Amino acid sequence: MMEYILLGFSDIPNFQWILFGIFLVLYLTILLCNSVIVLITRIDPTLQTPMYFFLNHFSILEICYVTVTIPRMLTDLLNQKGHISFIACATQMCLVLLFGGLECLLLAVMAYDRSVAICNPLHYCLIMSPQVCVQRVTASWVSGVPVVIGQTRQVFSLPFCGSTTINHFFCDLRPVFKLACGDTFVNEIAVYVVAVVFIVVPFLLIVVSCGKIISNVLQSRSARGRAKAFSTCSSHLTVVVLFYGTASTTYLQPKPNQSEETGKLVSLFYTVLIPTLNPKDVTVALRKLLSKLST
Repeated sequence: MMEYILLGFSDIPNFQWILFGIFLVLYLTILLCNSVIVLITRIDPTLQTPMYFFLNHFSILEICYVTVTIPRMLTDLLNQKGHISFIACATQMCLVLLFGGLECLLLAVMAYDRSVAICNPLHYCLIMSPQVCVQRVTASWVSGVPVVIGQTRQVFSLPFCGSTTINHFFCDLRPVFKLACGDTFVNEIAVYVVAVVFIVVPFLLIVVSCGKIISNVLQSRSARGRAKAFSTCSSHLTVVVLFYGTASTTYLQPKPNQSEETGKLVSLFYTVLIPTLNPKDVTVALRKLLSKLST
């Protein structure tokens, strides 16, 4: 097969322009907000802290993650064709899995950073030194790249025959599996294993970090401090639960239970809508950065 056809949202032709406008606004909003964070955290010397270091990388990942899917989807909504080459499909799948997995790992690192700052403030600079921060980000990239490349290669090494139509708005694992002629059992198991490593394990680490924060704050006599910590944890967990929950529904759900339309809707949540709901760390940082710009 040299080319596939992405159906996208062609089943609702009367809403193509409405969807185009909505997704375009969301995409530009994500680009603008995250670009401001990246720019200011690079040029403002007062923001050279571990928290803003991780926010900088998280914002870069957000930009990369949405750019892999949304521009292609906007183009398909505009010309209503949906043709994508074999190489482009494989590349898109590889990048979506890579950036999505890195976001999962980085969210866990950010949660750990906040737990150290609140639970062990006296040793925070030592535990989260610049070298350690670079090592954690580098480790996320190093661990993710070979796994994702290997999984993408494994998927596109399957024998494909018959239909070339992918009932999705981007090249995702499940829709591509449905085009394969051979047995995909080994590939399904590989997907589950990778999903556990990049989704379940980071989620558990985030829960543990927030649990430590809550436990530490409950011992504090400051009502303001407790409210601030609970607010931070609840905001972070809201984004984490939505992102990890929808991703788990896609990559951990048994194959017979997958509905193509439901799969598209769930994927829409974690690739387009949830990136607009950044953790409170990002939102607060953005407000501070914009206030600096205004002054």
